[in-house]
Amino acid sequence: MTDVSAIPVVDTPVSKEDRMDSEKSEHKAEEEDKASSDPSMYRYIKGDLFTSEIYKVEIQNLPKFIGFNDLKKFLAKHGLNPHKIKLFGRQTFAFVTFKNEEERDKAMKMVHGMQWKGQVLSVRLAKPKADPILRKRRQEEAEGAGQPSSKRQEADEDEEPFSVQIANVVTPLWKVPYEEQLQRKKQEVEGVLQRLAKEIGSTNKAMLPWLFAQKGKYNKMCCPLEAIRPSPSQTEYRNKCEFLISRGADGEDKTIGFRLGKYKGGSCAVVGPAETTHVSAEAKRVVSEFQKFIRTTPYSVYSPETYEGHWKQLTVRTTRTKQAMAMVFFNPQKLEEEELDALKSSLRKYFTEGDGKDSGVTSLYFVREGQRTSPNLEDLPCEHVAGEGYIHEELLGLKFRISPHSFFQVNTGAAEVLYSAVGEWAQLDQESTVLDVCCGTGTIGLSLAKRVKKVIGIELCQEAVEDAKVNAKLNGLSNVEFHCGKAEDVFPNILNALVSPNVTAIVDPPRAGLHSKVVLAIRRAEHLKRLVYVACNAKAAMNNFIDLCRAPSNRVHGAPFRPVRAMAVDLFPQTMHVEMLLLLERVDYSDKQETAATTDVS
Repeated sequence: MTDVSAIPVVDTPVSKEDRMDSEKSEHKAEEEDKASSDPSMYRYIKGDLFTSEIYKVEIQNLPKFIGFNDLKKFLAKHGLNPHKIKLFGRQTFAFVTFKNEEERDKAMKMVHGMQWKGQVLSVRLAKPKADPILRKRRQEEAEGAGQPSSKRQEADEDEEPFSVQIANVVTPLWKVPYEEQLQRKKQEVEGVLQRLAKEIGSTNKAMLPWLFAQKGKYNKMCCPLEAIRPSPSQTEYRNKCEFLISRGADGEDKTIGFRLGKYKGGSCAVVGPAETTHVSAEAKRVVSEFQKFIRTTPYSVYSPETYEGHWKQLTVRTTRTKQAMAMVFFNPQKLEEEELDALKSSLRKYFTEGDGKDSGVTSLYFVREGQRTSPNLEDLPCEHVAGEGYIHEELLGLKFRISPHSFFQVNTGAAEVLYSAVGEWAQLDQESTVLDVCCGTGTIGLSLAKRVKKVIGIELCQEAVEDAKVNAKLNGLSNVEFHCGKAEDVFPNILNALVSPNVTAIVDPPRAGLHSKVVLAIRRAEHLKRLVYVACNAKAAMNNFIDLCRAPSNRVHGAPFRPVRAMAVDLFPQTMHVEMLLLLERVDYSDKQETAATTDVS
């Protein structure tokens, strides 16, 4: 389960060479930061702002050839939960940040002196990175001093229009014919399945005879890949977008749009969405009206350089039922409560009685994002200002309530294609129990409820769980239940309590994949025979796939799964993102034709 708008709307695929260059430049930047003594380069480290950079350590003397996932697993194994991990190619050190001082200090005490693969680790406090914007400004000042003004002017004249530049950032495939886009995404998924075949071969020798036959039949892949399913709409398909409020790339102040570059690349300038292809006309209308409103106010945009100013972000959600939710993020700084109340009142009046009344906004929220003590947006106070408290969407003949922070797939039409395939692959009947893990507002589980005996949903976001429960009632479904909590905490207990012989799990996790505890619980529950994995980032989910299929060991108990079929569904046209569906079935060792289980120590 993911919301690609919760991150930059699109990440352009990175080649191996680009990644190596990036690693070198970031490593160089880290080294420059160590040497820098200019206090203005570290203004972002303030007591009332959340940044994990102030809880940063450097782990030295790491074993050679370890990767991000190896280090993440190692730390998790010892009960440590890092916020960010940064490695640099084949270097034997890494920078790790934590969410608070307590977790950082715990990591320093625990890891320092620990032995890992023959290496004795050492840990020390690390200096935060210098502000990327300020670092870039200094570089430009130094470089610009020696460059003739005529050459700088020529470089500016050669730049493409901002509408083209922003299209290249948020929809990098916008110039590529749609059939070719689908072909590229299919090849991407083929590469994932070919890599998975190699990984299974090295982690489960008992599967080698079966794997050899599969690779021969399916172009070196571990299972057949069905034809990619296109999105019903290739343009204006997004039902949720997050827009930054900043200075426009054209110099206009208080502009709402997408960032032209990344902050760490030294850019805060934005370009409005008017000419982008993936944003709906309804969302563009809301953005336009909000921009007019904030330009009438005396409050400036928030500056990540100086930490002054107020307007920060606008999130817009739209539905096929012609409803729209707008959430505006505002840093109150030291404004009095009376002044904030007056601002909310004028906001309400503008969108209910004033020029914004025809904007289409049916639900309006004001979010205070000031003294942030948590990295989670869900923890910010979200104040309902006008209209309904929710918006509603229709999907596969069902009605769904959506709250401000609840997850809902960003392409509704393509989500119907995806969920229909999930229902077909799950092979359900009236005796089936479905476990819907990372269920959001309950879309997958509720769409299958009429076919099965019971649906059990698990979701971290409390708002989404409340929505899911309401959605079950809205659609007259009584054979469903929803549990709020981390999947790794809730799932094992639910699974152990289930006595149904016919259990199917459907998992739709965030980009990083399932927590290892969930994967291990799935492996242990041998009455769970079938698993449908919905991956929004198949490469990031690779470790999950490997652990589901690896041979039983001291760490991994229970018979392994093996991939049976796969399919790509295009939820994100004009970008390289693609959703992958993977059906896995438990290996039945009671069948003599199945290879015998082997046990190793991993």
